[in-house]
Amino acid sequence: LLVSVVFTLKFNQRFQWHEFLGSFGTIGVAYGGSALIAALLFLTVQQSGISVLLGALPVVAMLLTTVHYFMRQQEAVDAARRGRVEAAEREAEQTAKHLEALRESEQRFHSAFTHASIGMALVSFEGRILQGNTALSSLLGEVEASTLVNRPFAEFLLDDDEPLLRSELQRILAKESETFSIEVRCRHRSGSEIWVGLHCAFFSEPGSTAPCLILQVQDINARRQAESQLNQIAFHDSLTGLPNRRRFHTLLEQALQSANADGSRHFGLMFFDFDRFKLINDSMGHSAGDEFLVLVSRRLQQNVRPGDVVARLGGDEFAVLVNRLEHEHVATHLADRLQAVLREPMHIAGVSVTTSASIGITFSSMGYERPEDMLRDADIAMYRAKSAGKARYAVFDQNLHAQLTSRVRMEGDLRQTLAEGALHVAYQPVFNIHTNQLQGFEALARWTHPTLGEVSPGVFIPIAEESGLIIDLTDIILNRACMQLASWQERHPLLRDLKIQVNLSGNDLAHPDLAQRVERAVRDSGIQPARLTLELTENILMQRVDGAMHSLEALRRLGVGLAIDDFGTGYSSLAYLSSLPIDSLKIDRSFVKGMREGSKENEIVRAIVSLGGTLGKVVVAEGIETMSQFMLLRKLGCEQGQGYHLSRPMTTADVDKLLDYIVMENELGADRFASSGMLPFVRH
Repeated sequence: LLVSVVFTLKFNQRFQWHEFLGSFGTIGVAYGGSALIAALLFLTVQQSGISVLLGALPVVAMLLTTVHYFMRQQEAVDAARRGRVEAAEREAEQTAKHLEALRESEQRFHSAFTHASIGMALVSFEGRILQGNTALSSLLGEVEASTLVNRPFAEFLLDDDEPLLRSELQRILAKESETFSIEVRCRHRSGSEIWVGLHCAFFSEPGSTAPCLILQVQDINARRQAESQLNQIAFHDSLTGLPNRRRFHTLLEQALQSANADGSRHFGLMFFDFDRFKLINDSMGHSAGDEFLVLVSRRLQQNVRPGDVVARLGGDEFAVLVNRLEHEHVATHLADRLQAVLREPMHIAGVSVTTSASIGITFSSMGYERPEDMLRDADIAMYRAKSAGKARYAVFDQNLHAQLTSRVRMEGDLRQTLAEGALHVAYQPVFNIHTNQLQGFEALARWTHPTLGEVSPGVFIPIAEESGLIIDLTDIILNRACMQLASWQERHPLLRDLKIQVNLSGNDLAHPDLAQRVERAVRDSGIQPARLTLELTENILMQRVDGAMHSLEALRRLGVGLAIDDFGTGYSSLAYLSSLPIDSLKIDRSFVKGMREGSKENEIVRAIVSLGGTLGKVVVAEGIETMSQFMLLRKLGCEQGQGYHLSRPMTTADVDKLLDYIVMENELGADRFASSGMLPFVRH
């Protein structure tokens, strides 16, 4: 009993009699039997003596050993039983805690599912909604979440997006993926469209034997609208709404890839430049120019074929991608139709305006690889149409490509020539028509190409203007001409009144440092400013007269002379002629060439000479090629002239010979500059 109580107290358990008897009943019997045997032995010893005890000792020892062994076995059994009980109790406690945690987790999930701010739904693998939350029903415009149950989720998608969802669910079923994220359009109960981000993954509830899918549906409508607006801004023209240059470049690149992959898929490219846009913009204002661009963009859109793409590349430059082109004449017929449409009057700012366009056309059949090359060639063809008289189209061909290649190569050669100072100057004498007196020279740029030979100024001067080389070219001619004039004036006092004429381009006139450049050339050479005359063509001067007035006045203050070249071919205003600081007018050679008694050209020259006299301007005739022209000009009172009849442009060495002849004539006593033999000498 004491041992049992010790164990009970040790393991902090209540004493149980049935457990005590079950555990220690046998031990109690053994102890009782041992006590009985001990009593019998005691009585036997008292009666029979000690010898009986000695004979009973082995039996007693064996009995005690058996009792001890039995007790050890019983203790082991009790310990094992207690261990099993403790393990079972611990397992039961852990199971209870786990179940409690699962209940809490489930409660948290259902709370999060129900109250989530984004739409959530449990769906079967076939896409049928098993459970939906309030946010999802609100997103789809449903009254309650319960109305979503047992309805296919695809029912809420636009028809175009259903295949995408079905395809992704098939991938899940085929175990090709465990999750997917897509963006689709849902149909709101009101009928409007909503962009949503849809994320799907496996889901299995505790105790459930049928796993399902969980969908997270997030409203991304605002983001998609913002992206659409940004895309509109980035890839469309803000004024006309047409695709801009960047977007058109992408479309053109895609069209080229398709055409190169499939040889039967051809297309054309049309490049537009409106002929009167600058006039409208300058005369009526930028708002009228914007209105003009909007109107012509609409006309182009309304009259191209379905599938063709109209784009605004910038300014008044538009392009049309002519898709699915069966034959090249389809594009040319379209160009004719668009020209006719553009010629129809349009009302801008209360004024009826008509326009036309110069159109360049090229085709994918030319074998283009890059969209920029195709745009370049269409642009070249457009400029060909513009130079041919505007209001027409031109088709790019290999000849144009060869011309472009030659032009690019020539530009590089001209740049190198200018850098090396290899450009040279020719000098055409200018004479007094009445006295045969030499007045001076016009300095003319000449370029001898190492392989092409002599290149016409009509070829390389426009290249220099377009490439920005004209400023350097003008400076070279200006400085050399001034230096050469100073050298000739120093040869003899008789030559000190000689003058030099140098041509300026429109880019020179617009250059802010024009006066400083001229002043530097005059100062470095040491000539008198009045001995230098700068020539400007009539068209260039009239186009830039307002912006050039400051430079013209600065040149006038410097003391150099100013002349209008090619006079009569432009649209000069008498008001400008009377106010501009101009010293001389040079009659264009086209009028001199047609001079005959009673001809219209003769009357035009008469009017120019009379106008020059009235305004106090010196009149110079260019292109005198015959004696009859020379005599008519003298009869009309024209003061000065130049041309092949008088002298071709001369090299420096030939001019030296001419000046030596003049000095010799003077030293021999002849009337200087009036010798009748001088002009034949010059012509030879």
